[in-house]
Amino acid sequence: MQQITSRKNPQLQHLKKLGTDRAYREITGVFLCDGLKLYEEARQAGMEIPLLATSYQELATDATCPVVLVPEDVLHSISPLKNPQPLLFACIMPDNTPIATPKQALILDGIQDPGNMGTLLRSATAFGIEQVILVGDCVDIYNPKTVRAAMGALFRQRVCMMTIEELVEYTNQNGLTLLGAALKEDAKAIGGPLPERVAIAIGNEGQGLSTALLSQCHGTIKIPMEAYTESLNAGVAGSILLWELYRNREGTIHG
Repeated sequence: MQQITSRKNPQLQHLKKLGTDRAYREITGVFLCDGLKLYEEARQAGMEIPLLATSYQELATDATCPVVLVPEDVLHSISPLKNPQPLLFACIMPDNTPIATPKQALILDGIQDPGNMGTLLRSATAFGIEQVILVGDCVDIYNPKTVRAAMGALFRQRVCMMTIEELVEYTNQNGLTLLGAALKEDAKAIGGPLPERVAIAIGNEGQGLSTALLSQCHGTIKIPMEAYTESLNAGVAGSILLWELYRNREGTIHG
């Protein structure tokens, strides 16, 4: 175990850059996580952790991955988060090759808010969605705020990026009915049966689904709500729709 007190130490600068530079994350294939809960989730999921930095003496002694012991103020100085925890670690990005034959998928079109993205990834994992596909200008799923909001979902959820053309080919090849969440007059309200093989698309927080993606949908769906309510937060709306998929798939509501 190595003790580090200098903020300019190369290992600490590496962690700091992972937290602030998307291009650096993509080049290295590594992303930054923080906190004991995420660390435990990563270990349970069998994630490869090339470096752990902490001010916890006991944790530094017991860790099974490469670890450095760092004063808490130094650790806070390299964290990109507003309320950092005294534990940061690097994680190797998981395999995000698209699943060959998914029965259900979640499509995220231009989701920009890290909190919404993390919530949707967490819900996708909770409700057994096999594949999440990002299209358009989405926030980086390895943004530290997204990682924290996802609460460990990134360690288990298969996520990939596609163009709309690639998405259409993928859904057609796998017999997935592509349904877009949209507040259109002819949109079908959820509550009834849904196709067994289905992909549900959620759009940007402000603009909804892009015209390009909406034009490729086989149909549109919406969540019934009071007339005076204009719309729901993307993370909330997406989670409700995923619950509906889960309820349809299981054939009953689980208590």
